[in-house]
Amino acid sequence: MPTLVIVGAQWGDEAKGKLVDVLGSQANLVVRFAGGNNAGHTVIAKGKEFKFHLIPAGILHKNTKALLGSGMVVCPKGLLEEWDRTLAQQSELGELIISSAAHVVFPYHRMLDSLEEEARGDNKIGTTTRGIGPAYQDKVARIGIRMSEFVDKIRFPIRLKAVLEVKNSYLAQFGKEPLSYDDVLAEYSAYADRIRPFVRDTEPMVAEAVEAGEKVLLEGAQGTFLDLDSGTYPYVTSSHPVAGGACLGTGIGPRHIDSVLGVCKTYTTRVGGGPFPTELDNELGDHIRTIGKEFGTTTGRGRRIGWLDLVALRHACRLNSLSGLVVTRLDILSNFETIQVAVKYRLDGAEIDYVPSDVDVLSRVEPVYQELPGWEGDLRSARKVEDLPREARAYLDFMAEFTKTPVAIISVGPDREETIIANENLIWGE
Repeated sequence: MPTLVIVGAQWGDEAKGKLVDVLGSQANLVVRFAGGNNAGHTVIAKGKEFKFHLIPAGILHKNTKALLGSGMVVCPKGLLEEWDRTLAQQSELGELIISSAAHVVFPYHRMLDSLEEEARGDNKIGTTTRGIGPAYQDKVARIGIRMSEFVDKIRFPIRLKAVLEVKNSYLAQFGKEPLSYDDVLAEYSAYADRIRPFVRDTEPMVAEAVEAGEKVLLEGAQGTFLDLDSGTYPYVTSSHPVAGGACLGTGIGPRHIDSVLGVCKTYTTRVGGGPFPTELDNELGDHIRTIGKEFGTTTGRGRRIGWLDLVALRHACRLNSLSGLVVTRLDILSNFETIQVAVKYRLDGAEIDYVPSDVDVLSRVEPVYQELPGWEGDLRSARKVEDLPREARAYLDFMAEFTKTPVAIISVGPDREETIIANENLIWGE
């Protein structure tokens, strides 16, 4: 049962999309299990740049089924725009499938997301204002509209009318004009007509693929420290991007997972508010942001930059039961004389070796760094571990030893070919 989960081991943007593309050619089924179009994956293949927000990157492989799982919230307009754009770039794609249990994002979700974020004032979370949080709120409040209802020509108008009455009363509290039921129904019924052929009951499909021994890849969005329960709350997303979320968002049991790979950069980035112990709010941070092109796929915002936080990474390895690390952006740290990595925190005069769960406490910690030698040269032609400079290999070994997690894959550039398989046995758990 080669079932593989891929998660972000930091605050998201670790280049999970590239990994899903690289391994997607080997998978029979690629399943996105959480989040919505607040996530962004950029994949570069054969000179073309593909941007994904909802569709699993495995769609680029024509023999792969790409599935949007029940744990997702899906914006129909965004999904169709992404599908049409990808088809225009590459005519042969894998099969797109959408869970009938996934929830639908509507205009009122996006409006409320923006209004609520604005109302927070100086306490903004840094949401993408794509309506993801309000859609998950409706899911928990049990008034959300699922895909099965959305594509049902009889039920959808009834459900929309009932929910829109509630949402318009809420919008009125912000002094906003109500949304027109007729306009929303007409626009979204047109989307439903196009999406209907893709919608299926997916839990049996995933279970059957696992039981048949097919290669199933479960793809997370965002990262460990944005998890609703385990992240830096309240500066988190509204779903579960950790490995446990793969079971919640697909319907398979935990004993059916064979391997979990955690993707991390050789430095750390974060988007939006919240504590960031190793942040480099200086010229060095600006330099790494520039050479690493650290700007969000979804928002275009410049990412916050910091040195590698090994305390946080070790925590992510434990929390996700990682089988191996996928280390990305190794090429970006070339030509630094020395590199700093955080190995402890200093809190109120004492040293600690764990990540405090209280966001106010975490915001007070100071990183304790260990200095490692840098390396020189362009790494993008490397295809074996032995091709890397000695100091780069030592850096990877230090990461693995500190986190007690071996390195499985190394990325030395954005293209799918610029990838080193360091330990193939860790990938599918076979």
